[in-house]
Amino acid sequence: MSGLHASIGLFALAWLAVAWPGVGYAAAASPDAVRAAAERAVQARFDLPGNRVVAQALPLDPRLRLASCDQPLRAELPDAVRPAPRLSVPVQCPQAGWAVRVQVQVQLFHHVLVTNRPLQRGDGLDPADVHVEERDLTRLGYGYIDTFDQLTGRSLARALPGGSVLTPAALGGRQTVRAGDHVQVLAQLGDIVVRADGIALGSGDNGARLRVRNESSGKVVDAMVRGPGEVQALP
Repeated sequence: MSGLHASIGLFALAWLAVAWPGVGYAAAASPDAVRAAAERAVQARFDLPGNRVVAQALPLDPRLRLASCDQPLRAELPDAVRPAPRLSVPVQCPQAGWAVRVQVQVQLFHHVLVTNRPLQRGDGLDPADVHVEERDLTRLGYGYIDTFDQLTGRSLARALPGGSVLTPAALGGRQTVRAGDHVQVLAQLGDIVVRADGIALGSGDNGARLRVRNESSGKVVDAMVRGPGEVQALP
């Protein structure tokens, strides 16, 4: 009977190894292969022009046993996943019926604009105020600016110390007209358009309201920015 019981026990173990891939009696999938698949998924998601991706999968639980996989492991990250210092990457073997999540440490380097010196709120920005530096985007939770053309006509919404990464929130609106600019003030009465020289007392982009002083009379009027050097007097 003892031999019969031993045979039954061996049969049961063999059946479990086939029916339940997580049981470690079948040939185990390589942990290195699983980790490599997770790292490739991170590379594929973020390896875009201008990026440098560093991905390192953390060790798997040593108690984990996964059945061998006769097909390539499947691992991918949706487009909606944003860069973060650590990502959980799903890796699966559809043929063997198992799936695990692998923790991957991520660094995503990209060239961004950094201030050369302390800048004050309201300061205009030009290429001389910033330089390009490679930074890890996973650490830039407030975004970044990476091209000089994004600075055209912009001013700072708040003061920044030197060495600060420029972010969208740090930039104010584009200023087609700035305080102190000489502008043409257009006043329209029916079909008649009258022009006068003025000095802008405020700053703003197209459509912004600001105050303008008439250079001849000294009168201050409300106006709306129509374009560079041109404002429309408001009733």
